[in-house]
Amino acid sequence: MNIPVGVSARHVHVSQADLETLFGQGATLHPKKELSQPGQYAAEETVDLKGPRATIERVRILGPVRPHTQVEISKTDAVKLGVDPPVRESGHIEGSTGLLLIGPKGYLELQEGVIVAARHVHFSEEDARKFGVHNGDELDLQAQGERGLIFNHVVARVSRSYRLDFHLDTDEANAAGLHNGDEVEVVEVHEEPRWQAPQSDREPVKSYSEHVGK
Repeated sequence: MNIPVGVSARHVHVSQADLETLFGQGATLHPKKELSQPGQYAAEETVDLKGPRATIERVRILGPVRPHTQVEISKTDAVKLGVDPPVRESGHIEGSTGLLLIGPKGYLELQEGVIVAARHVHFSEEDARKFGVHNGDELDLQAQGERGLIFNHVVARVSRSYRLDFHLDTDEANAAGLHNGDEVEVVEVHEEPRWQAPQSDREPVKSYSEHVGK
């Protein structure tokens, strides 16, 4: 059985308070395009990411709003910006990197929240039973084709609200020649993860000002 691919480009999740800092009091997100996971969407709103080395403009916000603001970028983006984010599962932002978010009505100096997202598969409960996986299992996935390779350390996420999808970032997709809608094959399921992204794996960069030495 195969799993469809969803390539995740750089994006931002925001809290309501931070959304209002960036876009003004009472601001709301306006859906632009539905995403693969039910209830998730790309919003019309974008922000600029400013690091000590460069700025990446018009980075899409994904909705709905979340309890905490989080920026997900690739390693290539990190090099361009001049930051060093850890590889983490979504939501695990403690001690991660900071940078500056710039919106049309204000800016936000993140103390933490910038990560490179750990690759993962979303399973509905029904699909999880079909594949014989449980939440937190680790998968090996095979990508075929001219640049075929095996992705290790792929985290299984299981929820009744999920739709089957393998999420990886643009660096990983380009390395394997993968595009949205392609498929990968499950090679092996490991019930005990062989690698766990540490919660705090480096000295945290607490603010954009510390990056640039102000």
